[in-house]
Amino acid sequence: MSKRDEYEKKTEQLLQGLLEKPFELVDVEYVKEGGNNFLRVYADKEGGININDCEAISRKLSDLLDQHDYIDESYILEVSSPGLGRQMKKEKDFNRSIGQEVDVKLFKAVNKVKDYTGILLSHNEDSVELKLDNEKVMTIKKSEMAMIRLTVHF
Repeated sequence: MSKRDEYEKKTEQLLQGLLEKPFELVDVEYVKEGGNNFLRVYADKEGGININDCEAISRKLSDLLDQHDYIDESYILEVSSPGLGRQMKKEKDFNRSIGQEVDVKLFKAVNKVKDYTGILLSHNEDSVELKLDNEKVMTIKKSEMAMIRLTVHF
């Protein structure tokens, strides 16, 4: 297990004890950007999370991180909403999105197309099934997807 995976897993475990209803942990990521390490926590709740919620979670989590002290490098802690355009990564993301319109970007074109939009009909461990605009149903392997997220209409 890489350091990144270890840090993310341990942080998720800390958050399971910290986050209670109405909050939901969406994702944790540990990344290096521009010479800085970031520990990012994405949380949500029904009706959306606000800045005061993020601040409260950040303060409690910061104290727990100081107590457990398992991250060797210096890092910046960020707690935020996952945003409208967040990627679907976990099974609960897919389950919640059944019947909704999604955008899929592929690593490699299929039928000369890399971007698809359709209604998410189903998913399993290996693939998703979309109903396209032309009413055709398409199965896409998750390993072929660069990204999948809910379609955002403005």
